[in-house]
Amino acid sequence: MLIREATADDWAAIWPFFHKITAAGDTFTFPLDLDHETGRGWWMLSAPNRTVVAVDDDGTVLGTAKMNNNQNGNGAHIASASYMVDPAHGGRGVGRALVEHTLDWARSQGFRGMQFNAVAASNTHAVRLYERLGFRIIGTIPDGFRHPDQGYVGLHVMYCPL
Repeated sequence: MLIREATADDWAAIWPFFHKITAAGDTFTFPLDLDHETGRGWWMLSAPNRTVVAVDDDGTVLGTAKMNNNQNGNGAHIASASYMVDPAHGGRGVGRALVEHTLDWARSQGFRGMQFNAVAASNTHAVRLYERLGFRIIGTIPDGFRHPDQGYVGLHVMYCPL
């Protein structure tokens, strides 16, 4: 697996799983009816921020991540990131590789930490992965996420010092 900068042409491979994941409404706080062009604008970031793809040996896009400063001005020293793995390629370590890649990027750019603003407590697989990689839950908004099957669940703010 190779992680590389995403190009405009990669959006065609990202969109099908991006759309499936956001429309499911069980992990991201994105609108369920997010359209193709709006989704592209939210995900495909410009420098100094980054969007990357994880690709297989044959060039198949397995997953993607976007990374950026979490805030502007006096809060710009804390990074943030988001991840999506094509469900057809789950369980292969793609998510872990993407998180590690974004942490390495944030360190190399001089960020002092990485913060996730909205991790659904019901997304236990992601929460466990993030904790294994050094993140901790620094707060939970009770009932902050409306899961389509589980109802209202907590929404974690997670942080990893760099």
